[in-house]
Amino acid sequence: MGVLTSLAPGMRCFPFHNYHVNEEVFIVIEGCGEVRIGENIYSIKSDDVIACTAGGQNTVHQIINNSEHELRYLALSTQIATDAVEYPDSGKYSVMAEFGVDDKGNVQGFQSIARLNDSVDYWQGE
Repeated sequence: MGVLTSLAPGMRCFPFHNYHVNEEVFIVIEGCGEVRIGENIYSIKSDDVIACTAGGQNTVHQIINNSEHELRYLALSTQIATDAVEYPDSGKYSVMAEFGVDDKGNVQGFQSIARLNDSVDYWQGE
């Protein structure tokens, strides 16, 4: 699935994150900015293609518009319905799963976002 994204100057589209299942590709259409990947920061500009694979925190990424003009890019994702996402800047994680669509067209599933230190013991409450 593809989404055309426009970022105003000084904006970020999403937190610094990494997927454990999904992969993303970004194609810069117009403007310039930077992408954080792991511990590195790279300048990006029109016609650049950025591939972000699934994996651990070495694949964490974020696009930032640090310019004075709009940054536009096409974001493509494998859109696999079940995934775990880490947000290292805030110490959070997200787990999500989709189980299909009900007879009224509503997506069935769940998403849970928590901090890493908020987890409970496997047997707690059992």
